[in-house]
Amino acid sequence: MSPPSRRLQTKPVITCLKTFLISYSLIFWVTGMILLAVGVWGKVSLEAYFSLASEESTNAPYVLIGTGATIVIFGLFGCFATCRGSPWMLKLYAMFLTLVFLAELVAGVSGFIFRHEIKAKLGIAFENAVKSYNGTDSSSTAVDGIQITLHCCGVRNYTDWSETDYFKAKGIPVSCCKDNTKCSEETLKDINKAGSEVYTTGCFAKVTQVMEANLGIIAGISFGIAFFQLIGIFLACCLSRYITNNQYEMV
Repeated sequence: MSPPSRRLQTKPVITCLKTFLISYSLIFWVTGMILLAVGVWGKVSLEAYFSLASEESTNAPYVLIGTGATIVIFGLFGCFATCRGSPWMLKLYAMFLTLVFLAELVAGVSGFIFRHEIKAKLGIAFENAVKSYNGTDSSSTAVDGIQITLHCCGVRNYTDWSETDYFKAKGIPVSCCKDNTKCSEETLKDINKAGSEVYTTGCFAKVTQVMEANLGIIAGISFGIAFFQLIGIFLACCLSRYITNNQYEMV
């Protein structure tokens, strides 16, 4: 009996690779949805912190949202390319995965290397926001949001407000109060009386803790997705090579 042809021998391998790559593409699609969710969450939850570090709203959440949307689209493209068994589509898919892998790796390493500079910049920005506080502009809104959310007051402690122009006019901001019903204007204008009615802990330490914790989550997700893409690159390249060499056609 003659041995089976090479085409028949490689067909099970190609079928196996196609199954793995389709499964991978579906998981990759899910990671895109996760990035979309993280981007939306960052936009909603961390906007106050980001806005202190720059005069305009940061683009970081939009980058995550855009990356997530692109991954969702190419995840579906990967499933389509695998089902079609098209070598050029599979190579394009592998190329996209490589570009995303490199971009996420560079972004993650850069964020880790410059984390101390980011922390220092945030500290200066928060101190400037307190000094220029007027209760109406965007940086003042960010300061109020942080003080209410983190139960803190001032940069290092609540007495930082005594050095501001706002304190001379209206006292400590109401956002520092533990209970708004007990914070009278007279109390807020007296730094000694205010000590019992406002949060005494400074915000800078709490802000940096929140930022580091959240950036750690984002960095962990990004690195995990980045290295997960290596599997997709390997599967797409192998499948494209097998299909090309054996002239396999998907019916």
